Amino acid sequence: MIHPSTFLSRALLADAVFSGLSAAGLTLGAGLLAPFLDLPESLLRETGLFLIAYAALVGWLGTRSSAPRALVLIVVAGNAAWTLASIALLFSGAVSPNLLGEIVVVAQAIATGVFAELQYIGLRRSGGVAAA
Repeated sequence: MIHPSTFLSRALLADAVFSGLSAAGLTLGAGLLAPFLDLPESLLRETGLFLIAYAALVGWLGTRSSAPRALVLIVVAGNAAWTLASIALLFSGAVSPNLLGEIVVVAQAIATGVFAELQYIGLRRSGGVAAA
């Protein structure tokens, strides 16, 4: 268990808010967004549904006075993996988004990567990772 620094708590809560807003938009608006982004409606909706659970978990972590170090590390690693997977998706040929769709995927990948970095810094400040 670690005692999250204020920095880590805020990074987790910011991620939860961003993910929660994305979850609502993707889950409820997948049918409207799909043609504008040229991305599959099912991909958008399923991503939104996943983000509901993710936002709840990260929000819960961000409000704890102590948190399992391993769980915070999983969030950091998951955000880093999400960033890489988002970019890989664009190069895979599995989807063919239009320019706006590409911009949206890249923008959320960057935001997710920033959250991973901020959370890692916060974890280090909380004594959860040895300084390099």
